[in-house]
Amino acid sequence: MLMIDIQPLAILREIDRTGSLTQAAEQLNLTQSAVSHAIRRFEDRYGVKLWEREGHKLRLTLAGDYLLGLAQRVLPQLEHGASVIEDYARGRRGAIRVGMECHPCQDWLMRVVDPFLAEWPDVELDVTTAFQFGGLAALLGHEIDILVTPDPIERAGLEYKPVFDYELVLAVAENHPLAQRPRIEPEDLASETLITYPVSRERLDIFTRFLVPAHALPRRHRTVETTDLMLRLVASGRAVSATPDWLLREAKGVKGVRIGEGIAKSIHLGHRKGNRAAYMDGFMNLAEAVRI
Repeated sequence: MLMIDIQPLAILREIDRTGSLTQAAEQLNLTQSAVSHAIRRFEDRYGVKLWEREGHKLRLTLAGDYLLGLAQRVLPQLEHGASVIEDYARGRRGAIRVGMECHPCQDWLMRVVDPFLAEWPDVELDVTTAFQFGGLAALLGHEIDILVTPDPIERAGLEYKPVFDYELVLAVAENHPLAQRPRIEPEDLASETLITYPVSRERLDIFTRFLVPAHALPRRHRTVETTDLMLRLVASGRAVSATPDWLLREAKGVKGVRIGEGIAKSIHLGHRKGNRAAYMDGFMNLAEAVRI
C-alpha cells in the first residue's frame, strides 16, 4: 500500500506561500536541489507531474493542485498533533484523577482547582469520592493519580506529601454544657449522640485515638453524608461531632472543644513514586500554597 510522504506536501505548500522554489527551500531549511530531488522522486514513484515550468514560473498540474489542497488540509492537523504530543512529553497536557478521602475538604479542594484549571488549560481534572475498594487500592491500581487523605497508609511505591495541619475538635452547640469546657474527656460522650461521616470506626480518630483506648463509647453513633447537615444537627443540640477545627471558623451556633490532650492531624496528598508530569507537581504545589 502506497503512502504519501509528508515532505512533498510541505514543499508544495511552501512554494504556494512564497511563490518560488528558492524561497520554499530556504523556509524548509533545504537546498534547492534537495527540493527538486524530493519532487522528482515523488513524480517518479506515482507516475505524475506536479508542475510545469513556464519561463521562471511554476504552474501546478491537476495532480499538483490536488496535492496542494491535501497539504493545506492535512499538514495543519499533523503540526497540531506534533504540538500535542510534545505537550504530553513535557507534561503540559494530560489528565489528573483526584480521589477524596476527606469529606470536609471539598471547599478547600475547589480553592486549589480554580487556579489549577487557569494555569493548566490543557489538563483535564476529575475528582471522585467513590471507590470500589477504598482510596488506597484505587491509587495503587492506577484508578486515581492523587489521593487526598488525612490518614496516609504507607505502601511500597507510594509517597505522601503533607499540605496542611489541623486539629480535630468536638463540635458542640454554643449552648451545650460541654461548650464551656476547656477540653472533653472520653466519659463526657457517654450521654451524647456522636455524628461522623460514613467511615468505618477503625478509620475514625475519635474512636481509635480517644474513645477506644479509654474503653468508652458514645450513647449513640450515627452517620451523615454531608458537612452541612452535620453542622445543622450539632447546632440544634441533637448531636456532637468530631470535626476539623477549620471547618467551624464560619459555622454559626457551633463551638469547637479540644478532644483530650488534642488530636493533631494533617491532610496529605498520596501519589505513586516515579517520574511525574509537570502538571502533577503544579497541582501539589498549589495544594500546599492554599491555606484553610
